[in-house]
Amino acid sequence: MTKPASTVTPNTWEFLRDAMITPTGFREYDARWKYPDDINLPGITALGLGLGTQMHARGIEPVIAVGNDYRDYSLSIKNALMLGLMQAGITVKDIGPALSPMAYFAQFHLNAPAVAMVTASHNPNGWTGVKMGFERPLTHGPDEMAELRDIVLEGRGQPRPGGAYEFVEGVREAYLDDLVGDFKMTRKLKVVCATGNGTASAFAPELFRRLGVEVVDSHNALDYTFPHYNPNPEAMEMLHDMADSVRASGADFALGFDGDGDRCGVVDDEGEEIFADKMGVIMARDFAKLHPNSTFVADVKSTGLFASDPELQKYGAKSDYWKTGHSHMKRRVKELGALAGFEKSGHYFLAEPVGRGYDCGMRVAVEICKLMDRNPDKSMSDLRRALPQTWATPTMSPYASDTEKYDILDRIVQKLVTKAEAGEKIGGRAIAEVITVNGARVMLDNGGWGLVRASSNTPNLVVVCESPESEAEMRAIFADIDAVIRTEPGVGDYDQSI
Repeated sequence: MTKPASTVTPNTWEFLRDAMITPTGFREYDARWKYPDDINLPGITALGLGLGTQMHARGIEPVIAVGNDYRDYSLSIKNALMLGLMQAGITVKDIGPALSPMAYFAQFHLNAPAVAMVTASHNPNGWTGVKMGFERPLTHGPDEMAELRDIVLEGRGQPRPGGAYEFVEGVREAYLDDLVGDFKMTRKLKVVCATGNGTASAFAPELFRRLGVEVVDSHNALDYTFPHYNPNPEAMEMLHDMADSVRASGADFALGFDGDGDRCGVVDDEGEEIFADKMGVIMARDFAKLHPNSTFVADVKSTGLFASDPELQKYGAKSDYWKTGHSHMKRRVKELGALAGFEKSGHYFLAEPVGRGYDCGMRVAVEICKLMDRNPDKSMSDLRRALPQTWATPTMSPYASDTEKYDILDRIVQKLVTKAEAGEKIGGRAIAEVITVNGARVMLDNGGWGLVRASSNTPNLVVVCESPESEAEMRAIFADIDAVIRTEPGVGDYDQSI
């Protein structure tokens, strides 16, 4: 095949005929573009041809499960992708509209070695992308993505005979059956189910009802215009709406899901938002009792409690802080044989015997219901208050262009390391160490910390801060970290801030 053009100009003869792909869409662990601004349908077909070529090059059996999220253009994208895969001699098993974790489940259910899920996840409409993987339950990480990028952009996709197409019925039903198993609630539970009109609307309400949970519907009608807000349970807009629904209905808690259903957000019975890392500690405490001496992986944006919580220590739990990103976390959980991984963004990776190791918001919802069933005398707010208190910012993302953000981050990391070496303070506290496994996590002498890293899938940096002392100290940590960030003129406004 010829090399794709790197510039995309809609409404031209070439746009309908030639593959056009903006190279920045190949990210650290996802492929993600604005459509049709950054990629056209022939470009998606070239991506499919490249992915199929990569499968052959790696000796993967040429069979792939393919699904798409619920956006008005996702089916067109998937059809173009499948065309390229078949052109590469791959047998495509089309599972229809799906959640990302349903596509991961299909790899096991259909015994398909590979998966490609067309989704822009929680990105707003106008974005598209593909989550893909060859080794269950893992998805492409930086090495695989770089290899795929080079195959596609250098025009090295190789057509070959043998491609085939099969539409597979019943995967959604099998997925729901697998999630529910033979479990039924023994306590009464009333839950706000928030899906932001996204793909999870076709799954979550039915899942809760099958568990025996009373459902309070919140924007559960499928609508790919997302008329209320973009389904993203890390965004305060969605969390605040969930809190309002809890207060209005007297529900026990609210669970919210992102656009492709691999993340879950929680609001308790008092309308308090429990950030996913804190919810992870609540779940880890429960799992640690059932499975003593377990290892839990947390991403670098997460609370320090995984390491310091006395309740986890009591059951011999070990913690490991690792790179943010669903591919990095899945791989780390598998490498360490960890029971679970928790990411502040709401990705939870529940491994055997709880789950299969991939991130599934529906599986998290089931396990939270089971957790509440094992604690019939406790409310969600009781479990939240039982944690040692810390004050944390939401995830905040200042603009930094995709072409500059990594260089900007390198300079910021160096400035923070220099501050530490000079004995300077952050938030009035001495710096204990700077962890640079993924950006810079500045650890303070009292367990407080501030993080700055580059977003892997949007043109942004990511900033999170936490204090075990007070809100004032958390704000002071943020002010000092932000002051360093502001030395970089290429950094723009925050999407949300404290």
